[in-house]
Amino acid sequence: MTEPFQLRIVVRGYELDTQGHLNQAVYLQYFEHARWESLRAAGISQDRLIASGVGPAALENTMRFRHELRGGDEVDVTCAWVWGEGKTFRVEQEIRRADGVLACEISTVAGLMDLERRKLVPDPVERFAKLAEHPEIMGL
Repeated sequence: MTEPFQLRIVVRGYELDTQGHLNQAVYLQYFEHARWESLRAAGISQDRLIASGVGPAALENTMRFRHELRGGDEVDVTCAWVWGEGKTFRVEQEIRRADGVLACEISTVAGLMDLERRKLVPDPVERFAKLAEHPEIMGL
């Protein structure tokens, strides 16, 4: 299996909740940002996806919070694409502090939606592979 894509983010003060922890919704934004950056690194921009008539659709997110994050913490957000057969695939991600402590993990079930028909495409692996300039980043 290919090493997961990784992105470094610094927790900003305005992202904190009243207890001084990273707000729970922001974890999801970090994960989403890393997924898009992974696609971009593979050569698939949002514009390229839209022009091809497809877009990713998250169907289910399961998050597990393991350790708090505070303002100024540097974190690494990973993104591993897990392919199977059929219309859906998984994206497994972690947020770890720079010292290696696991802060949060998420498992996402997703599909690739045909933007005109509003239905999932039957083979997202094939569509992503055709669009990617660097498919290895996505484990293709």
